[in-house]
Order: sequence, then C-alpha cells, then structure tokens
Amino acid sequence: MPNSNSKFHCNHRGAREAGRQELVSRSLQSAQHCLEEQDFGTAYAHYLLVLHLAPELKTSVKEMFQFTLFKWAEELDSLARVPDLFNCYEQALELYPNDEVICNSMGEHLFRMGFRDEAAGYFHKAVKLNPDFADAKENFYRVANWLVERWHFIMLNDSKRNLTYLKAIENAVHSGCKSVLDIGTGTGILSMFAKKAGASSVYACELSKTMYGLARDVVAANNMEREIKLLHLKSLDIEIPKHIPERVSLVVTETVDAGLFGEGIVESLIHAWEHLLLQPK
Repeated sequence: MPNSNSKFHCNHRGAREAGRQELVSRSLQSAQHCLEEQDFGTAYAHYLLVLHLAPELKTSVKEMFQFTLFKWAEELDSLARVPDLFNCYEQALELYPNDEVICNSMGEHLFRMGFRDEAAGYFHKAVKLNPDFADAKENFYRVANWLVERWHFIMLNDSKRNLTYLKAIENAVHSGCKSVLDIGTGTGILSMFAKKAGASSVYACELSKTMYGLARDVVAANNMEREIKLLHLKSLDIEIPKHIPERVSLVVTETVDAGLFGEGIVESLIHAWEHLLLQPK
C-alpha cells in the first residue's frame, strides 16, 4: 500500500510538471503570435505568465520580454494610460530588478512626463549597474543639467569662498560648537568641513532628491557616511528627537545666493533658531 501511494504522488507530480511545461510552451507560442500581430499588450501578458510559471527561463526570454515591454509601454504612453504604464515597469523590475536597460527606459518615460527627480534615480541606478551603458550615462547627465543648479558648480570652484566658510566653521567648532546642522547641504561640503574641524555630531538636510543622493555619494567617497547624518527633509520639517536627537549649537548654510528669499532660507533659519538651536542662557 505505501508503494502504491508513493507511485500515485509521483505520477501526480509528473502530470503537474507536464501540464506546466505545456502551458509555458503554449504561452510562448501565443506571445510570438501576438507580436507578429502587433498585439503588444496581450504578448506582454503571456510573457508575464511564462515568467511566473517558469522563472528558470528569465535569461532566455529576457530580450524578447524587454522588446515587448517597450512596445507596450509606447502604446500605453500614446493612450495616456500612465498608471498602467508605470504598473508594467514595476512588474518588469520585480522580475528583473538589476536590469539596466529597463531602468533606463523607465527613467526616459519619467523624464518625458516631467518627473525629473525620479528619472534621475533610475538613470543613476542604470549607470551603477553598467558603467559602460552609454545611453544611461547620457540620460543621467542630461537630467542632471536640469536638476543641479548652476550655482553649485560656481560655488564648488570658488576656492576663496570655500576657504572663508572653512575658517568660519573651524573657529565656531573650536570655540565650543560641537553639534552642527547643515541646512540645504547640496554636495555636503560644509558638513564635511564641520566634521573635519572636530564637531562631535553633524546633521545635514537636503530637500532635492537628486542633491541628497549626490551628497550621500560624496560623503561616502570621503569615508564620512557614519559620521554625518543626512536627512532627505526640508529643514522646517525636522523634529527633535524624531529626526535628530538634540538641539544643535551651530547652524550652517550656503544657500545664500541670488535665490535667498525664493529658497525660504530666512524661514529655515528662524525655525532653526527657535526649534533646533541651543538657546543662550
């Protein structure tokens, strides 16, 4: 009797496997037929089924899946079916989370729709996955020109200005200001000045997603990622102890440019004085 049960289960598994393979084969044939008929939506659905039933085929069908995804996405874009378009890319990235071509294509759609911060994130990921991917690099540099304000480059190359900031921060830290908040950190240069000057605690906030990501890379490249706490927040939204554990003794910022009032820096400094700075006794 036990042998009979074992044989039954074995036959059942074999039949189920045969049924799976048959369904996968038919779905692949249907996907190919739909592509020939330019029915990209149905072809995409067939490929999703194939990859769900047979994940071992991910490598062999990847190229055709990408082609189908991109064609279907173009059609959805032309029909203004934006939620469906992004849903398709989310499904694709669940299946191929480290595919630079899909990341780059997602970024291109986001950029065309005006989501430049989000597009930059996908282009950046594509370049990290494949540093030799020319299209992704070109796209990333293009979107960076939109997002990284020109005055960042001017200030970074202004050695006299930077030296003045460095000396002022050093003087403040050496006189007892050991906890520092950098508002609108940009590339993180003032935060690093503060840490190198000897500040025990350094916090930095940046509202721009692109500049926040850049600051993280710059701080990490200088081996300070464990010493500087970066916050993707507007300074007005910082709360103690939710975001930082203490009131700080020094606030620094280099957003004092032609956009002084437009950036709301006055309100930020007032908020820092009232809520985030240690008050004189």
